[in-house]
Amino acid sequence: MRRGRLIAVPFALLLLLWHSALLGACKEESFASRFLRPAYAATPDATLHYFGHSFFQLVTSRGTRIVMDPLAPGWYPVPDVSAHAVTIGREHQNHNWIPIVRGRPLILRGLREMEYTYEWNQVRTTVKDVLVQSVPIYVSRPDGDLFKGAAFTYDLGRLCVAHLGDLSHKLTPKLLKQFGKVDVALVPIGGRTTMGPHTAREVVEQLKPKMAIPMHYRDDLERVRIFSEGFPTRTVPDGSLAISKAALPRKTEIVVLGYRGGPF
Repeated sequence: MRRGRLIAVPFALLLLLWHSALLGACKEESFASRFLRPAYAATPDATLHYFGHSFFQLVTSRGTRIVMDPLAPGWYPVPDVSAHAVTIGREHQNHNWIPIVRGRPLILRGLREMEYTYEWNQVRTTVKDVLVQSVPIYVSRPDGDLFKGAAFTYDLGRLCVAHLGDLSHKLTPKLLKQFGKVDVALVPIGGRTTMGPHTAREVVEQLKPKMAIPMHYRDDLERVRIFSEGFPTRTVPDGSLAISKAALPRKTEIVVLGYRGGPF
């Protein structure tokens, strides 16, 4: 009996470590993650590629590819991208242009079309090694009225990435809980339909990510300057950023990604 207990306890511990590491990065740091960090320290957990506006591709260390808010042709050179899944935070050609994405991806829409309007569509699904969840937000019209949009979180097991969509407001306690413990936040700063750089700074202070990456600013580097003022800031001109949980800064760093056809 004693020997059986010695075998069962380590097995249960391994099961806990595996399950927590698989689907736990966007929550408070787990018991398992403290054990697993050293084993992954030398390998990037993911790479982000930026293509302008709100258009990104996330590639995990296991090769899972997720495209976020694909942008219609006309603004910037169209990238050659393929994906296992595409997330769409707003039904507008600046955010939902699926035809440019190769690979017959799973389409995850944060909104569902109703008669004369859109309603939030709850998304919670696993795409290979990534748990994808939608977060309901509001987008601003130029006249100041609000309508529904969606943000997304991408839980890689050890790393939590959040695409804030066309967020136009500070976060409520309920929304902060839904986003969870964000490591990397993709933050709109352009104004008009999203929050401007000043509100975006407040949202970063709320979320406290280790990295905040500005987006949706239409090449306006003055907005980037306002958003990043006072934060440690660096620029990655080629728009590709390798991210390792073990190498994240202790305090929030602004990382400005370049993109083809942009101002860098």
